[in-house]
Amino acid sequence: MRGHRPEQPDNVQELLVALGQLVDQALDRIEYQRARVELAEALQRHMLPPGLPELPGLRLAARYAPSRGGLEVGGDWYDAFVMHDGSLGLTVGDVQGHDVEAIAFMGQVRTSLRALAQTTSDTQEVLGRANDLLIAMGRGLFATCCFLRFDPASRDLTVSRAGHVPMVWATANGRHGIALDRGGPPLGIVPGERYPVTHRRLTEAGVLVLLTDGVVEGPHYPMESGLAEVEKLVRAGFDADPDVLASAVVKVADLTGHRDDAAVLVVRYDGPREPDRPTAGAGRRAPVPGVAGAGI
Repeated sequence: MRGHRPEQPDNVQELLVALGQLVDQALDRIEYQRARVELAEALQRHMLPPGLPELPGLRLAARYAPSRGGLEVGGDWYDAFVMHDGSLGLTVGDVQGHDVEAIAFMGQVRTSLRALAQTTSDTQEVLGRANDLLIAMGRGLFATCCFLRFDPASRDLTVSRAGHVPMVWATANGRHGIALDRGGPPLGIVPGERYPVTHRRLTEAGVLVLLTDGVVEGPHYPMESGLAEVEKLVRAGFDADPDVLASAVVKVADLTGHRDDAAVLVVRYDGPREPDRPTAGAGRRAPVPGVAGAGI
């Protein structure tokens, strides 16, 4: 007596039909995932600023590289805008997660920071209010962020950091470094948090580079090594066109084997304007003493 055998196709035609159905299902899944990624990327592009402001003596450039995780699109962002008092607001940040929800939350964070920066020029207050607002929304997500305010008239720079990667800097007199400013926890975690503020004054030409951890950190690549690579580029290219420097910095992510998003925002400061003089050579930038303040 024969044992029970699983049913098998009676002929090759049935086998081909079954194989065709499997292929169709696989193609449907591929098309679905492709549409999902395209939708997420389009949403992400919409959430990023369409352009960067132009102010006398300042040149800005940004780069964004999407995740290499295939189906994962993250919530990194950069932004630059003129605040209510005429100063320049600069933000870069990274939302927890890699999906459409993270992108939507990123848009809410970026919009909140812009709106709050129109009511106060205090970077501590902007981050504190944004933190409490995100907690009140109850989304259960958090975001790291670095918020800078630069006043072109006084040349004062204030920095507040919420669990984010430090910025990298270099100046015309050859100084350079990684700004290890004191910071607070990511936005959306601790209610009532007061974020530390670092004050500086830019006194000569130089460049600031803000970035996200996808640029400098990978599965087997420590952040310290990535920041050191960025510092080399910034030191050598402090006077380069910001677009050129931004493109070079974002390529550091290729060394890390990153699977995360990568965002870079470059701020090139041309230095204090020299008073007009009725002499030959007027208009050339005069030597300046340096950059005053903690860390720079």
